[in-house]
This record gives sequence, C-alpha cells and structure tokens, in this order.
Amino acid sequence: MPVKTDEKKQHFDDIYVATTPVPYKTEILDKLEYISDDNNRQVFDRLILPWVQQQQGKLNYVDLCACFGNTTMATVCGMTYKQICDNWKDEDSCMTIQEKRRFDCHTTAIDISANAMAYCKKTGLFDEAIVVDLNDSSLEEEQKQVQAAMANADIFLSTAALVYLDLETIERIVQAFASKPTEGYMLVNFLNPFSLEKADETKRVLVKHLDFVGSMAARHRRMSPLEQENYPGETWALLELWVLRRKPKA
Repeated sequence: MPVKTDEKKQHFDDIYVATTPVPYKTEILDKLEYISDDNNRQVFDRLILPWVQQQQGKLNYVDLCACFGNTTMATVCGMTYKQICDNWKDEDSCMTIQEKRRFDCHTTAIDISANAMAYCKKTGLFDEAIVVDLNDSSLEEEQKQVQAAMANADIFLSTAALVYLDLETIERIVQAFASKPTEGYMLVNFLNPFSLEKADETKRVLVKHLDFVGSMAARHRRMSPLEQENYPGETWALLELWVLRRKPKA
C-alpha cells in the first residue's frame, strides 16, 4: 500500500533515501531553516524529562518515522538545531553523534528508509531499527516487530510524521502503545497548513487512548517554493506540539 501524501506539501523522497544525513542537513535543515527540533526539545524537557529523571532503570524509547534521527538527537541527547547542523556538516562528522544520551534508554527507530535506518544503527544513535512501510499490512513479520516495540515503549515520539500514515495504522500503533500497564508519554507534532482534516482525525484517535498533558505552537520550517505557491501568503510551516500520557493501569 503506498504512503498517503498531501500533494500540496513538499516531499523529499530523494533526500530521505540518501546514505547519510548530509543532504538532509543541506537541503532541509539549512535551506528551509528546519528549526523545529529546538521546539521538540523544549516541550520534551518541560513535560516529559522531569518524569524520565524520576524513573529507575532503562526506559524503552521509540521514534516512529525517525528518518535520520534528528529529533532523537534533540530529545535524548539534548542537542540544539545548530548542534545538529554542525554534527551533520559533512560525511565524516555525521558518523559520530557528538553528544551522549541524557538518560538510560533503549532506543528503537522505525522508518521506511533502509538507508536511514542503517545510518542510525551504525552511529549508535539507535540500538534497534525496523525498516517497514507502516501502511502495508502484508508485511506481517515487520508489523509484528513494530507492535512489539510499541507495546513495550515508555516514551513514544512521532514528530511531523503521522500525516503520512493511514488512520487505521495510527489507531493500531497508538493502541499498542496504550496497552502497556505502566505510565508512559508520547510527543507528537501536527503540521499547519497541511492536511488539517487528517490532523483532526488523528487527534481524536490519540485522545481516545491517551490523556492530553500539554501543547505548544511554534514554527516548523520555511515553506518550499512549491508550498508557497500552493498556500499564497504563507512563508512558514507551523507546528502544534502535543504531549500525551498513558495512565498506569490498576
């Protein structure tokens, strides 16, 4: 099943399948001022990190549609947009993550790009990587791995990515995360002005399974020429950042 896309939104398929994040840095982080991971880190630090610091033992962390892992660099390693850009400045620098993890966790990345997942594993940013088209239910073994990772997760991130998934897929993944009987947290982004009806439907799925904790509105990145043509008068894509909580079960 092909990934569902908003044709008014810019797609970066050639960058997502590169073997390193250097093209991602050059074409997206630099050219489009992709600053949103500063905001993801800020919300994570405000609403999730205090809970993380109170936990004993290793936490299970999942980044869904992780690509090359820049949001994990921001949240787990505490890196700023500028630090991520510097880390990914060339083919040599990008192969070592410059900052260590801020807390003890087992990290899992899930993404459709085999090259991005190979990079994430090679650099040690992620301990585990699952390559899968999340919308393709015929990939039974991979989907089982995803369900198992989600059912075991304590922290679940999906930033600016759920827009690419079918609602049935979102329901299945969120329900698996919600099934764990202990407390856990999710950080998710909604894009504006793209796919607003899909965002509304996704929010309804999330609040059916999880408790809303808090939110923040912020800039995501500059819009591409194609997007500015499709949305006259707009220059920035915006984010609505949500944190949700999984209640511990009695």
